[in-house]
Amino acid sequence: MTQHEPSPPELRYAFQVRATVARAVDTGTAMDIRRRMIPITGGTVAGPRLNGRVLPGGADWQVIAPDGTADLVARYIIEAQDGTLITVVNRGLRRAAPEVMARLAAGEAVDPALVYFRASPRLEAPPGPHFWLGRSVFVCNAARRPDAVELDFFEVL
Repeated sequence: MTQHEPSPPELRYAFQVRATVARAVDTGTAMDIRRRMIPITGGTVAGPRLNGRVLPGGADWQVIAPDGTADLVARYIIEAQDGTLITVVNRGLRRAAPEVMARLAAGEAVDPALVYFRASPRLEAPPGPHFWLGRSVFVCNAARRPDAVELDFFEVL
């Protein structure tokens, strides 16, 4: 077996999702784990490979560890400009220094450079012009804003 130097995969920017959100529903803490649900109220999708809108009705389910690290699973639907419905299940992690996380929790604007917020979405689309979305792997850089979450989707080539 010959050894080779591994090379990282290339990424291609696909689009940005800006999902608007409502106030968190905090379901409490059990065994030092806090759980929250953030309703997704709508949003926009814009970029070189996909444009449309985020339909209201999705949610971001969060499990928050004692150190403040948030394990996130968001489920929502994108309606592409041509009317195609695309489902998204996006798993992510968000962590930062405790004082930064406290500012985020208080609804303050925080410089995204202070927060590690990454996600790995899976998308599903019916056969047609957007079918490729379900046949590709994506990764996201994300930023929490006071009233929204912004996610830059990159296709792994």
